[in-house]
Amino acid sequence: MVSVGLTALIALTVIATATLSGIFGMVGGIVLMGMFLVILPVGSAMMLHGTTQAVSNGYRAFLTRDHIVWQVLGLYVIGAVLSLAALSAISFVPDKALVFIGVGTVPFAAAALPMRFALDITRPGMPIVCGFIITLINLIAGVAGPLLDAFFVKSDLTRHQVVATKAITQTLSHLLKLVYFGVLVRQVTIETNGDLATLPWWLYVMVIPCAMLGTTLGTKVLDKISDTNFRKWSQWIILTLGAISIARGVSLWVS
Repeated sequence: MVSVGLTALIALTVIATATLSGIFGMVGGIVLMGMFLVILPVGSAMMLHGTTQAVSNGYRAFLTRDHIVWQVLGLYVIGAVLSLAALSAISFVPDKALVFIGVGTVPFAAAALPMRFALDITRPGMPIVCGFIITLINLIAGVAGPLLDAFFVKSDLTRHQVVATKAITQTLSHLLKLVYFGVLVRQVTIETNGDLATLPWWLYVMVIPCAMLGTTLGTKVLDKISDTNFRKWSQWIILTLGAISIARGVSLWVS
């Protein structure tokens, strides 16, 4: 039985984190995953997070659909499917410690790269690499926001193109997460982390309008900030989240 207090907490958290994601195309997913992991079993957290983020990102992609760079998405899909196939072949159920450390390290490494080596999503072949890596990390740790941003922050895309294209790629990654944990490795996940069916169906339905509301609010704020401020804050947030991810990974490692 899910209490009224827990239900309200989940609803408010989804709205707040969807608003953050609507502004920067990131941040919210990491905060949401952390919250879900505190209050839910790992399997349930992955499924509820995947549902919420697929709706949030999918709705944001719809709202900003005129700015999506479709060439990037087409190649991203190839890498994402290859990643799903690779993990499904070994029925891998993740240990989050090393993954969090890896996710946290990548933004710092990307920021330090010379421009000619930058992880620019618009460079030839880079969307496939991005699709493979982001989907891999998303299936293992549940979130990959800082790493995904490393592929966009040094591109020449506008803030609306960045948010819109990230939204559609993230929607795909979270849908694949639902397929992975809900179907492909469901039995292994149940044996490792407990029964996935601990949450009532209506909770999954409830998070949908909450995610849409937060996304709408965040998109309105996005329209009011400049490209310069968007990139400045994005870079700062990316590195901050990277540090938090490393700290989280180390704490899991030593516990």
